Amino acid sequence: MNELCILQDDVPPFPNQVAFNIIEEELGQPLEALFSKISSQTIAAASLGQVYRATLRASGEDVAIKVQRPQIEPIIYRDLFLFRTLASFLNGISLQKLGCNAELIVDEFGEKLLEELDYTLEARNIDDFLENFKDDPTVKIPRVYKQLCGPRVLVMEWIDGIRCTNPQAIKEAGIDVNGFLTVGVSAALRQLLEFGLFHGDPHPGNIFAMRDGRIAYVDFGNVAVLSQQNKQILIDAVVHAVNEDYVEMANDFTRLGFLAPGTDVSPIIPALEAIWQNSAGKGLSDFNFRSVTGKFNQLVYNYPIRIPERFSLVIRSLLTQEGICFTLQRDFKFLEVAYPYVAKRLLTDPNPALRERLVQVLFKDGLFQWKRLENLIVLAKENVAKMSSNPALQVKHKQSSRDWQFGRKLDLTDTIKDGARLFLVDEGIRRQLLLALTEDSKLHIQELVDVYRLVESDIDIPSVAVEVVRDLPAVVRDVMLSWSQSVLGDR
Repeated sequence: MNELCILQDDVPPFPNQVAFNIIEEELGQPLEALFSKISSQTIAAASLGQVYRATLRASGEDVAIKVQRPQIEPIIYRDLFLFRTLASFLNGISLQKLGCNAELIVDEFGEKLLEELDYTLEARNIDDFLENFKDDPTVKIPRVYKQLCGPRVLVMEWIDGIRCTNPQAIKEAGIDVNGFLTVGVSAALRQLLEFGLFHGDPHPGNIFAMRDGRIAYVDFGNVAVLSQQNKQILIDAVVHAVNEDYVEMANDFTRLGFLAPGTDVSPIIPALEAIWQNSAGKGLSDFNFRSVTGKFNQLVYNYPIRIPERFSLVIRSLLTQEGICFTLQRDFKFLEVAYPYVAKRLLTDPNPALRERLVQVLFKDGLFQWKRLENLIVLAKENVAKMSSNPALQVKHKQSSRDWQFGRKLDLTDTIKDGARLFLVDEGIRRQLLLALTEDSKLHIQELVDVYRLVESDIDIPSVAVEVVRDLPAVVRDVMLSWSQSVLGDR
């Protein structure tokens, strides 16, 4: 494994003069006209290209120049042909044992590999990531100089960071490891669940810790896209896991393409329940993504499950990032960071689809789950606390309207407004809530007080109530005011 890691950035380089000739051919100008200084040695050399550090003559900015290895394309085509030929012999075994087509796996691998050879495509990927993280003070994406890019040359902003597999250097830089890990996991989950565009190759050579606490990504040749539908199904799967709804979890596998449409999911339900309960039953402290993935792999052999091509990249990406986290903190638990992020997202994201999923979490068997709401708020505040320890957030002197998303505060005002309107307008939910309160009123009123105490320091509840009543349709508002006066009198 250590030998394979050398392929990340320590492959024997090709000669400087060859690299410099490629740069001049691609950019159409001599090096001296574009750069006032360029390193005499490669900064990193990987399997597809190598990197130099240079200074732009026009602006004096430090940049990284990525140059593709000469004649690499015919070598890759040859190797892919050999792989695919071998896969054709293994196809029957692969279909029987794994439920997937070996040739299609090679095709997916080859498609992604060939995309990495076009640096103009990578430049567009960088622009997309820059747009996605433009308001996030905890993530650094390098700026790309498109006028200095071609199919074989890419010039981007120089990233002066610490390699993520060097915990000693990170600590010496004064970076809080817990805060940095929270930032990293949150950034990964935003890519997966919010943007649907994620880094497909986040190995230790492509992720750095900035000295101000930010996480920096480089090398965007391998990215993958998830559809809006798949993002929502993944969030559904998290909701169903929280609710321990294993029937719907099995149906999620069908909707994501892990099971063929029409497959009888009933034999898989007990297996899913056993995996989740055996893992979650130990508590979050002993629960990590790798252990669940390992147990899930056993299902692949016993049931007609196949791994869709796009999700093989997702799984690999998450496992790679969790491996980096283990390097920084040996007892790292993925879900201890992931769950608080998902809780905060469910509570604070105004997306109607997520609001609907929040309602699914908070109701079970027709009853409102006060304890679940309390747990969600506790988890969300945990995410806020860990994010707040990151110095990248502390350099912001003025809070923006989006600060809550990154950890400066937890603003549940909009959630409480929406919930209050839902309670006032939706007769079914109102009946369920009142039923929950009256079934064991002493217990539920105490839980309600506990929930209130969790948010009272952040939210002016009376002001929210006034705004909710003001925004209601006139007919509903008149009925509510009449009802409240008859019950409360002058108070």
